Amino acid sequence: MRSVGVEEELLLVDARSGEPLALSGAVLAAADWSVGQPTAGGGPQGHTFEKELQQEQLEFATKPVTEMGELLEEITRWRVEAARHAASAGALVAALGTSPLPVRPSLSTGKRYEWVGEQFGLTAQEQLTCGCHVHVSVESDEEGVAVLDRIRPWLPVLTAMSANSPFWQGEDSGYGSYRSRVWNRLPSAGPTDVFGSADRYHEQVRAMLDTGVLRDEGMMYFDARLSAAYPTVEVRVADVCLEASTPVLLAALVRGLVETAARGWQDGQPPARVGTGLLRLAAWRAGRSGLDGPLIDPQTMRETSPEGAVEALYAHVRDALADHGDDDRVREGIARLLEHGNGARVQRGLLRTEGTLGAVATRCAEITAGGAA
Repeated sequence: MRSVGVEEELLLVDARSGEPLALSGAVLAAADWSVGQPTAGGGPQGHTFEKELQQEQLEFATKPVTEMGELLEEITRWRVEAARHAASAGALVAALGTSPLPVRPSLSTGKRYEWVGEQFGLTAQEQLTCGCHVHVSVESDEEGVAVLDRIRPWLPVLTAMSANSPFWQGEDSGYGSYRSRVWNRLPSAGPTDVFGSADRYHEQVRAMLDTGVLRDEGMMYFDARLSAAYPTVEVRVADVCLEASTPVLLAALVRGLVETAARGWQDGQPPARVGTGLLRLAAWRAGRSGLDGPLIDPQTMRETSPEGAVEALYAHVRDALADHGDDDRVREGIARLLEHGNGARVQRGLLRTEGTLGAVATRCAEITAGGAA
């Protein structure tokens, strides 16, 4: 069975005001100090936290697993640990795609981040966005590129399902996932053409690096790519999600997409020749609507309801879900998400009940750490 791992980027916020805090260094220092301290079971412990582009962010990655129940335990564990270390630095962690409150982000230190700031200017300075990346194992680069070519039309549905960034600089953006719009300001971000082979994929990456616009392969910010560090396909279109169960739902669907695409490739089925321009429109529509407006059907490229788009995705991967033992979990997760809404809907509802964007941020921090939405 294919292994799955998840990376989450979290926002550090003030416990009273909800304003973002540039405290990643202090939080990482607290996490570093904990390494080697005895655990409840008496053994040593490590951590998986890293800094991100902005000092208001903290990132973690789960270990690769094959069971979705274990993935839920991993995500829950690291969210709780992140909250613990943040508290020692006087902050909360919130799984928010963007800050609800106005913020002037602070670039992290280091040569790579300094290069990004100089190269991309205001685009980098404003880039305080938190995403969720799903890794699924593949047997080879050739299989991985065959998967990338075949999952392209389905990725906007994942953006809509995960949408959790309705506010930007203190205003309602009108989008479910404004993070996706801000992220796509970067020159290598977004959907890609059909590559056709691993050789052509790597040729494209080399050609892009040769332009000098990008510093290294890690800046290939495609919606989905071959990981530069692991034998995986990495899907990067999702907002970080409020509740820990949602990235598990996304991970099960992404694994289903990867397995379905690999089987299609093995059976000689060609990828759908959907133009990249259409995919950009579908991605924009997903970011704009979330689950509260029309989406683009991944098969017909025509407008449909959010329920219709999600159902099409589920039907496409259903056989793979059943083979992985994920079908019941996914069906229940989809039903709950469509009924109660994604993070964008929850955040807007919190603003109505709590009255301020600061309260939205702090309530979302409670949800991130395991509280009820």
